[in-house]
Amino acid sequence: MSASNTSAICQKGASFDAPAPLSPMERLYDITFRARPEISVPNATVPFVLAQADERADIDISGSAFDFVRSIRVYHVQFSQRENRDGECIISDATRLGSYGVQGDYHWQRSSAAAVPPASLLPRPAHCGWVGYRSVFVDWRDHEGNYGFEEVRYRTPCGPV
Repeated sequence: MSASNTSAICQKGASFDAPAPLSPMERLYDITFRARPEISVPNATVPFVLAQADERADIDISGSAFDFVRSIRVYHVQFSQRENRDGECIISDATRLGSYGVQGDYHWQRSSAAAVPPASLLPRPAHCGWVGYRSVFVDWRDHEGNYGFEEVRYRTPCGPV
């Protein structure tokens, strides 16, 4: 089996090569850049109706079938640490956690770099060394309970990335 193709063997001994499934980032890229955008032209004969969002899902998603939605966590990581001349560890941590509520309402709350899951590339030095780290880390569990994550790192103003 090659890295780019998945080979399947049928009961009669025949086989075929199917393309490997796209990663979540490749799927997002396809949706964003490759899919032809739909163009909507206003129709003057249809009345315009104002709608107000109440930050909730349009359907009831409180059941366990929608646990995968509530499993999505978004960490906005802004963390730095350094040792000053006196040997004191100076830490700046403005990490926030975004998550979904029972009915799909989304909210942010204060968090910390210590709460970011180990799958993140966030450096975790044993002693106070220079660390400057900014990222958005998203993790989730799908409807079968499989763990997944993506992380986008940002350059820090100075020092290593």
